[in-house]
Amino acid sequence: MIATEHEICESGGWGPEALKEVRDARRKHQDSVAFERDKWIKSNRYYYDRLKRLLQFIVEPAKRVLDVRCQTGHLLASVMPSRGVGVEISEAMVTCGREQHPELHFVKSDPEDLQLGEKFDYILFNHIFDTVDILRAFERIREHCTADTQVVVINYNQLWRPILEWASKIGLRSRFVEPNWIGENDIRNFLKLAGFRPVRKHRLLLCPKRIPLLSTVLNDFLARLPGLRRLCLMHVIVARPLSPPIRENEVTVSVIVPCRNEAGNIGPAVERIPSMGKHTEIVFCDDKSTDGTANEIRRIQGLYPEKDIRLVEGPGICKAENVWAGFRASRSDVLMILDADLTVMPEELPAFLRALMSSRGDFVNGSRLVYPMQEDAMKFANMIGNKFFGVVFSYLLDQRIKDTLCGTKVLWRKDWLRMVPNLGSWGIKDLWGDYELLFGASKIHLDIVEVPVHYQERIHGVTKMTRVFSNGLRMLRICWYAWRRLEG
Repeated sequence: MIATEHEICESGGWGPEALKEVRDARRKHQDSVAFERDKWIKSNRYYYDRLKRLLQFIVEPAKRVLDVRCQTGHLLASVMPSRGVGVEISEAMVTCGREQHPELHFVKSDPEDLQLGEKFDYILFNHIFDTVDILRAFERIREHCTADTQVVVINYNQLWRPILEWASKIGLRSRFVEPNWIGENDIRNFLKLAGFRPVRKHRLLLCPKRIPLLSTVLNDFLARLPGLRRLCLMHVIVARPLSPPIRENEVTVSVIVPCRNEAGNIGPAVERIPSMGKHTEIVFCDDKSTDGTANEIRRIQGLYPEKDIRLVEGPGICKAENVWAGFRASRSDVLMILDADLTVMPEELPAFLRALMSSRGDFVNGSRLVYPMQEDAMKFANMIGNKFFGVVFSYLLDQRIKDTLCGTKVLWRKDWLRMVPNLGSWGIKDLWGDYELLFGASKIHLDIVEVPVHYQERIHGVTKMTRVFSNGLRMLRICWYAWRRLEG
C-alpha cells in the first residue's frame, strides 16, 4: 500500500519535516519498483513510442541534454544527446539506468537540490506530478540553462486523473506517490515565477493504447482538431529562460534586400534604411535582373562609400533561394529581410530590432493587416489569401499569426543556422521563403511575435506576386505537410 501525502502528514510530520517525509516515501517507492520499471514501459510501448517521437521532434540531435526524473533513461537515450545526464531520486533507479544506458551519465538527486555545475541545450522535466516543491525544482533547473536552453515539461492532463488512478488500481499503470495534479496554467505560473517564458505547447494522445485503426484516427487526426486536442492525455510545454534586454549597440545587423528588376528602388532603399546596432550592412541580392539592377547597385556603392553596401548574385531560381544566398553571405548577428519594392517602410525596421533585443520574441514577423493600407497596395485576391492562411497558420502553430506573407522578417543568425537542416523538408518547395521561415522557426520552438507595419503601394517596378491561384495551391500543400509533421 502506498502512503499518500495526506496520510504522511497525519503520521506526525509537519512543516518542512512533512515534506521530507513525502520525499522519503517517494524515494522508497521508486527503489521498490526500479527493477520492474522496464516491464511497465514495455507493456505501454505504444504510449512511450509516441512520446519519444514527439521528444525527437523537439530536441535536436547531438545536443547536451539533461533529463530531470529520468527513470531508467529510456526517454533521454531516445533523443540521441552528445552528452546526456539523467537525474533520479532513487539509487536503485540510477543503478538500472547505468546498466541499461552506459553511454549516459546518471546522478541521484532530488530536483529541488540539483547542483551539477554545467549548462545544457535542452532540459526535460518528467514526473512533475511526483515532485514535492515544483517551484524550487524549476529554480534549480534555471541555474543549468544558457540564454538559449529549451526546457521541455512533460505533464498529464488533469482531466485524465480518474482514468489514470483507475488504471493504477487495476494494474495497467505503475503506482506513484502523487502529491501534485497540476494543470497547464499552474505550470505556466511556475515557469513565470522561476524566470521562464513558454514558447510552445504540444498535446498528444486521445488513446494511449494501440488499437488498430482506432488509435490512428484518434491520435493522428482527431487529437489535432480544435477543442478535441484539449482532451489529450499529455501536455508538453516548451519554455525558454527570460533574458535581460540586449543593448542594440552590442549587435551587428544585416539588412537582406532580395531584388529582381528593381533598379528604380535601389537608391531610395539605401537612403531610407536606418543605421542600426553597432554596424549595419545592406546586402542586395540581385536575382538575375534584366533592367540593370546590379549596375545600379554598383553605382550606389560609389555614391555612398561610408555605408557598407554589398552585392550578392542570386541563383535566379526563386525569391526563397535568393534570400538564402543573402543569409549565407551575411556577416552580422541579426538578419533582416526588406523587400526591394519598399512597400514596407525601411524606417520601421528599428521596431523589429527592438522586439528582438528586448526578448519579446525570438523571431519577428511583420504584419500588414493591422493598419489601414493604401488602396492599391494589395490586390483583393491576395488580401483574402493572406487572411485565410493567417487562420491556417494560427491553428497549425497554436498561436495567432495574422500575416504569413509579409516579406519583412527578423531573426538571429544563430537561429537561421539551426533552421538550415530543415530547408526544403515541407513537402514541396516554398518559392517565397515565408513559410519555410515560419515553419522552421516553429520547428526549433522559437517564440514568434508580430510587429504591425504600414503597407504602401510600390512606386517603381511591378509586383512579383502573380499567379495567385497556383501559388495558393502550393501553399496549401506546404500547410498540409506541416500539419502532418509539426507535432512530430
